[in-house]
Amino acid sequence: MKKSFKIDVDCANCANLVEAEIKKIPGVKDACVVFMTQKMKIEFEEGADPDAVISQAMKAAKKVEPDFCILD
Repeated sequence: MKKSFKIDVDCANCANLVEAEIKKIPGVKDACVVFMTQKMKIEFEEGADPDAVISQAMKAAKKVEPDFCILD
């Protein structure tokens, strides 16, 4: 399963760092964070709980970029 989110991230480097951290989370098959479009896509592994993964992704993103937020 894949989900897309409208996000707010301050710079391209921050987006790259957030993407790298999210890809390390168990349950994430792939992730893409794009500064230019202010969008994030997460592909979940089979059997992963999307809500739990998103919660972990937000914690990881906030460590890298405290101003990161999902707008949806």
